Amino acid sequence: MFPYRDDNPTLSTPIITIFLIGANVAVWVLIQGMGSDPRLAQSICELGLIPAEFLGRVLPGTSVPLSPTATCVLGVERHWYTPLTSMFLHGGWFHLIGNMWFLWLFGNNVEDSMGRGRYLGFYLLCGVAAAATQTFVSPASIVPMVGASGAISGVMGAYVVLYPRVRVHMLVILFVFITRIAVPAYLMLGYWFLLQLFGGSMAQGEGGVAFWAHVGGFVAGALLISIFKDRDLVRKHRALAQYA
Repeated sequence: MFPYRDDNPTLSTPIITIFLIGANVAVWVLIQGMGSDPRLAQSICELGLIPAEFLGRVLPGTSVPLSPTATCVLGVERHWYTPLTSMFLHGGWFHLIGNMWFLWLFGNNVEDSMGRGRYLGFYLLCGVAAAATQTFVSPASIVPMVGASGAISGVMGAYVVLYPRVRVHMLVILFVFITRIAVPAYLMLGYWFLLQLFGGSMAQGEGGVAFWAHVGGFVAGALLISIFKDRDLVRKHRALAQYA
């Protein structure tokens, strides 16, 4: 299932959401070389969050293979900034495009419900909470974690609290069969959250999807929205939205 729009009009232009999408794309193009070696591997090694290195639990000189031709050598220095920088990095085109689509789909309404300055702080705080959750669950991991999905999970957690019954339109693809359905946001986002919990509980070893970062970001967003939201803006949104 893939969401492609919601029935929740915005009240103003989502400047910060557009800025965040632009920042992620700019990092992908200018710093990560649009996925080309060796710039992709170098950016992930230097700016990605490596839990064991961040916590000082890795031996200097430990090597982490990132591709058949690239290796990340971990040192003694703790890069305190990687919980922030990692949320603007991506591992591939599909990783970037998928994250930016979800950010646009749900971020515009969340930004519009709290104001621009608050939204930027909320987004970054959710991203840090997601990184902290993954680090807590896998403190000995030497695999770099990158992606905006932890912060975007926070946006999704806020959305489901603010607008649980707003209709989300989705494509359902079953082999060669494709159809469209509209479901309430709580059903779509609740299903997504359960998938993250299941994926996190079933994950074996290191690497792959950072499921617990998604869980941590989602829970942080659902909890923090009560502090960051503007009640008047939320009321206006709910008056315009269409419900399933």
